[in-house]
Amino acid sequence: MLEELQAQLKADFNIAFNKPTLLVEAFTQGNYLNEHPHFGGRDYQRLEFLGDSVMQLSTAEYLFKKYPLWDEGRLTELRIAMVQTRSFAYLARELAFDKYILLGHGEELNGARNRDSLLEDVWEAFIGALYLDQGHATVQAFLQQQMFKKIDEGFFDQFIDYKSKLQELLQKRGSVQIKYQKLSETESGTDNSQIFKVAVEVNRQVLAMGSGSSIKNAEKMAARLAYQQLQQK
Repeated sequence: MLEELQAQLKADFNIAFNKPTLLVEAFTQGNYLNEHPHFGGRDYQRLEFLGDSVMQLSTAEYLFKKYPLWDEGRLTELRIAMVQTRSFAYLARELAFDKYILLGHGEELNGARNRDSLLEDVWEAFIGALYLDQGHATVQAFLQQQMFKKIDEGFFDQFIDYKSKLQELLQKRGSVQIKYQKLSETESGTDNSQIFKVAVEVNRQVLAMGSGSSIKNAEKMAARLAYQQLQQK
């Protein structure tokens, strides 16, 4: 299976590991080694340790350069949203990393292959392996193509609780009454899906309006827009 992964990495990212054993190690879970004592090599834990630090540094460096006018708080907020379990698990699934993991039989039966925490570990281990094999520049180029481009798409907004952040920001100025008001509900397209429009009000003053496929998503969008607008003032 790892031959298929190597071909995928070469085709999609022009990445060819100089030491394929690092790639194997990054995708080997501990229980697999327990069940295959003659397999040799190590599990991914050491590479995961390294990859965690590489991800923190690479993401911080990218955000620092991309947003020269942002303060430490805003940079940290986005970095936290990017460098966390659900984000890494999504990225791992997007590259089908889940199907390449060498798992023990028991873990396979327990559904570990689909577990976010395992996919996070494997993602970090892969980054650690790539860093050791080809260095920081290759890691940054890979992350630019696979991860950093999602910032402008708003992908990481889903991992930020903007409703809580808006409430915290507004309450710094004193007691306020925050209300989310549904404005409309319309059908969209030929699949009869619903689009909801919601306004977020503070002391009866509309701060922003958002839309989404549910009232909850529309409220999140309204809160995000209101928070970002207030941050810019």
